[in-house]
Amino acid sequence: MKLLRTIPLFSHLSDGDFIEVQRRIVEKKFQKNQIVLLEEDTANFMYVVFSGKVRVVHLGGEGTERILAIHKRGDVFGEMALLDAKTAPATVISMEDSEIGLISKETFDAFFLMNQTVLVQLVAILCQRLREAQLVLKAITLPDAEQRLRSILNHLSLLHGVKDSRGTVIALRLTHKELAGYTSVSRETVTRLLHRLVQEGDLEMLQNRTILLKPRFKHKMQFL
Repeated sequence: MKLLRTIPLFSHLSDGDFIEVQRRIVEKKFQKNQIVLLEEDTANFMYVVFSGKVRVVHLGGEGTERILAIHKRGDVFGEMALLDAKTAPATVISMEDSEIGLISKETFDAFFLMNQTVLVQLVAILCQRLREAQLVLKAITLPDAEQRLRSILNHLSLLHGVKDSRGTVIALRLTHKELAGYTSVSRETVTRLLHRLVQEGDLEMLQNRTILLKPRFKHKMQFL
C-alpha cells in the first residue's frame, strides 16, 4: 500500500477506490529470466512492479532480443494496450527475481478511466513513454556503434542514475548481452567499446555489474 500511494496513477484515487483497487490486484512472483508477459496477454492486464526489474523486448530470430525499455520498482506498464485493446509486439522478461501486481482491464476501466484526475496522470505517463521511445530510436539510428552505446548509457543514466561524488551510477545490473540488445550491436562490440571507454577514463565497471559514468563521459555527451 505504501508503494502504491507513491505512484502518481494511484495517488489520486479516493481512499475507498484505492482500497478496492488494492484488493483486486493479483500479486505474482517471477524468477530471474522468467517470462512475465507474452504479446498475446498485453490486452488483458496492466502491471505494477512491486520489486525487482523487468525488460521489455522484441524477440527476433534465433532467440535474439532487442530491448525496448526497462521497468523498475514502482513503475507501471501495459496501460496502452488496455486503452486501445491492441496487443503490443513485445515480451516482458524479469531481469531478477521480481514481484508483479496484475490489474485487470475491468478494474482499470472502472477505477482509472472514470477518474478525471487519474486520466491526467495517465496522459503524463503516455507522454513520458513517447519521449523515452524517441530517445531510444534516436540512439539506435546513430551510424556509429560507439555513439549508440554512449547515447544508450546516457539515456539509462537519466532514467536509473544515482549521482554521487564520482559521477553517476546506473543502478541496473546489465550484462554485455543486454546492453547489446539495447544498442542493436553485437555483444563482442559492446565488450570492446566498454573496455575502450574504461581505458579512456569515461566510465568504470563496478563489482556489482553496475556502471559508473564519470564526469568526462557527461562532458563528451554535449558534443554528440
